[in-house]
Amino acid sequence: MDQRKPPQTEEGWYVLHDCRRIDWDAWREAPSRVRDRALSEGIDFFSAYEALEDAEAGQTAVYTVLGHKADLMILHLRPTMGDLDAAERHFEQTELAAFTERAFSYVSVTEASGYTEKSREYFDGEVDDDSGLAQYIQARLHPDVPDEEFVCFYPMSKRRDPDQNWYDTSFEERAAHIKRHGDIGRGYGGDVNQMICGSIGFDDWEWGITLWSEDMTNIKELLTEMRFDPSTSQFAEFGPFYVGRRFDPTDLPAVLAGQRVPTDDRAVETAAQAGGHAEVPDHAETAAAHAHGEAGAGHAHGGDADERGGPHPGNAGEGDHPHGGDSASGDHPSADDHPSPGGTESSSGGGRPDVSGDFEEVDDAVQRVGRLGLHEGNAYDAGDYALIFHSSADAEDIVDDVEELGNSFDHYDRHVTTTVRAQSGQTYLVSIWTAKEAAETAAGFLSDVDGVEEQLGGQLGAADDGADESGGNGGEAAASSQSIREQLESEGVYAGQPHGEDVYALVVYSRADADALAEEVADLRSAFDRYDTHVRTTVYRDADSDTTAVASLWDTEDAAETASEYLTDLPEVVHRQGEGDGFGTMGMFYTVKPEYREEFVEKFDTVGGLLADMDGHRETALLANVDDANDMFIASQWDSKEDAMAFFRSDAFSDTVSWGRDVLADRPRHVFLA
Repeated sequence: MDQRKPPQTEEGWYVLHDCRRIDWDAWREAPSRVRDRALSEGIDFFSAYEALEDAEAGQTAVYTVLGHKADLMILHLRPTMGDLDAAERHFEQTELAAFTERAFSYVSVTEASGYTEKSREYFDGEVDDDSGLAQYIQARLHPDVPDEEFVCFYPMSKRRDPDQNWYDTSFEERAAHIKRHGDIGRGYGGDVNQMICGSIGFDDWEWGITLWSEDMTNIKELLTEMRFDPSTSQFAEFGPFYVGRRFDPTDLPAVLAGQRVPTDDRAVETAAQAGGHAEVPDHAETAAAHAHGEAGAGHAHGGDADERGGPHPGNAGEGDHPHGGDSASGDHPSADDHPSPGGTESSSGGGRPDVSGDFEEVDDAVQRVGRLGLHEGNAYDAGDYALIFHSSADAEDIVDDVEELGNSFDHYDRHVTTTVRAQSGQTYLVSIWTAKEAAETAAGFLSDVDGVEEQLGGQLGAADDGADESGGNGGEAAASSQSIREQLESEGVYAGQPHGEDVYALVVYSRADADALAEEVADLRSAFDRYDTHVRTTVYRDADSDTTAVASLWDTEDAAETASEYLTDLPEVVHRQGEGDGFGTMGMFYTVKPEYREEFVEKFDTVGGLLADMDGHRETALLANVDDANDMFIASQWDSKEDAMAFFRSDAFSDTVSWGRDVLADRPRHVFLA
């Protein structure tokens, strides 16, 4: 038998379809700070890749996936395989990736092949580079991802059965199949866009087909009609189909919260009516800040269909796949213009509501937040902007809603802090931002919190032109705060602010009998509970030594400083050996699920062995709450801060954090004691 003639081909951009399944159990059980970090890193990754900050050319889009096969599809088109390789590994470095596992992936390259007479003229060099045919084929090889809502991806191969072997048919017969198949595809021009990718030698199938449309029934009708064409009925074999909806990277929080995307006006209104103002409004503001405030974010590749839509099914230059065909002129098909979601029109609002709120501006914001325990250098920098809202609701009733809002606000670099404060029986919401315009947007969300009445805002002093590299002047206040910590340390009290928290922590160590100490602390706790700024005071026992720790949390540093005077009066307070010239860390409130307590202790012993080999490590102790054995406290001593941070950045610590998601009932709080 004579060898059959293969078509000529030309390849363009390399393509990766990366389908991910989310570990929903791990996501639900993860501490909110970890989820926040995952969302932030996910938004940053998708936005940067859609904005093409990683390569000179290409495209990236992200989709939800409907059904059981996956939850997300990340589509990358890049000029080189190296670009794809880097993109794939870069995502794995994000916190979001830790909550996913790859359900399916497909590697291919955009392809045009020479079955038609006109395409053969192109491959033979008989047409000018600026001709319509040449430009069309180049558009096929270097496509723009369309803005259509729906995507359908599937791999396929040509059948090689004994009686139906595509590769045993003549070139002329294959070309006739391709032309007839393409005639069908041209009937759907304008309704369905496509990308044909070759994958022989790249993946398990021979081609990867990606179809886009504003209506999935268009894709269904196209594929149904093609199924009855002999090119498909006799010679096509299909792999799994993945169907999804495109979403803006800034809608990632809404996707993982199970909310409708895009987060349009109706979605925001529905969530507000349901009391969900800590979720959807965040995404509306996020989209405004990211998709329209950062270059290239969101669907920034729109424009005329000639520029962005890619070839319609059945156009010239298509090869051994179900959507090939011929074109009478070879010119790029025209279509109606479509506004770009990332263009000028959308940049002014993108169809999202104006969520900024009204408030009265005051000149004494510094004094107002100071009375609530927020001071320059600790809580904010000079020049920041504060919102102070009074609520008639009890602080305990709204603290969860405000915390969720604060977590949402943390996605923005301009957010400093958002917290609930109680003073003289009154409840206040304080939200601090680095810019007034950011605070104005946040005010719209805060005004939805239960019981909000008086709404005030004001500048927190004037920014110092000689600000330090961290962006704020705050040096004098920070130095004062450091001086307080040093003074307390000299008395055996170790103080600091848990990372990412608004509370202040105090810890004293004592060699007194744990039970006797617990009785004294119980009396002290009763006195502390009279103050709204008191969070909790707990006694912890070290099972391996005679040392007991008393940890006390407060809403404000001033209150914590006052409480320290009483803590130092506890019996047999001792200094931690080497603490004065080293660096200490405290891991607080590891609330372990009861069934995992023994496993947690064993894990601590394992980590302790790793710590013993770390440079600069002095000692680490595990202590348990005398009233609740499942509440743990971990204290470590290091030669320097750099030594401690080297451990927190290590794979061993990362593995421990990942393992802890399954065994901890609540998020731990960490205090670094400089």
